[in-house]
Amino acid sequence: MRERIQSLADELLICHAGTGEIELIRDFALPLPLTIITEILGVPVRDRQKFHKWSKVIVSANPHTLRLVSTLPGKRFHKWSKLIVTANRFKVPLGFFSAVWKFNRYLHSLFNVKRADPGDDLTTALLQAEEAGEQLSEDELLGMIFLLLIAGHETTVNLISGGTLALLQNPDQMQKLRVDPSLINTAIEELLRYTAPVFMTTERFAREDVIIRGVTIRRGEIVFGVIGSANRDEAIFETPGELDISRENNRHLAFGNGTHFCLGAPLARLEAQIAINTLLQRAPDLRMNVPSESLRWRRSLILRGLESLPLAL
Repeated sequence: MRERIQSLADELLICHAGTGEIELIRDFALPLPLTIITEILGVPVRDRQKFHKWSKVIVSANPHTLRLVSTLPGKRFHKWSKLIVTANRFKVPLGFFSAVWKFNRYLHSLFNVKRADPGDDLTTALLQAEEAGEQLSEDELLGMIFLLLIAGHETTVNLISGGTLALLQNPDQMQKLRVDPSLINTAIEELLRYTAPVFMTTERFAREDVIIRGVTIRRGEIVFGVIGSANRDEAIFETPGELDISRENNRHLAFGNGTHFCLGAPLARLEAQIAINTLLQRAPDLRMNVPSESLRWRRSLILRGLESLPLAL
């Protein structure tokens, strides 16, 4: 994917070279990973912005709402009456269920299109695997594509934009990377640790009573792990509050761990490496267009990302 990602990054930045400014998320950090993941999955160009609109609503939900949705089979989203009853019962904003329902309905129609006219894409491959007897149900297909489309771009948007902000706020590190682009691999690992694009895990449940730092967690109780805190653990990292793009042995948890390790980690790393290096090389005088204190962060407990990042090129 390297060549395609590089050409897209160049194309997006060339479009704004003459204007001297860019809103990094809208014009670069969002369209790059969104375009790539939708191309992988075979989503038509005309439909791509729909996904970001729906996913933005979905990822802004609190963890309880996300857990609720994960317990409802796909077929329950087909009737508005059930949506309204469920939303009222759990005091969930109807806009959230509306986004999930529209997303769900679209994916059903996409599956029908791919069955009738198979393409060279991942959605077709999953459908053919199901039809070849690999036991992927319709709900499993929905869950898989739903996850890939949302996680395949939302988190990378945060990494590219949050990473750029961190570099701007640490100009010595930004200059270090600009002078030596070969540092990009360790730089991205450090930006993953430092910015925590995925700030909190989804829920975990205690399988038995356990005591952590004097606090008793009873069997069956819910726990949310804060990745952003783990990545600043003084027992693991030397000077954890400092950005060091040449940090070695960077044992961050930005992509999770074990069976929960991020499926798309290689793609996210590649997109961020290309995006940030290309931005720094094409914009040697890159700077913020607004004061840092005016920046707004998205309302989400799970993800940590900026609403916008206006920059001068």
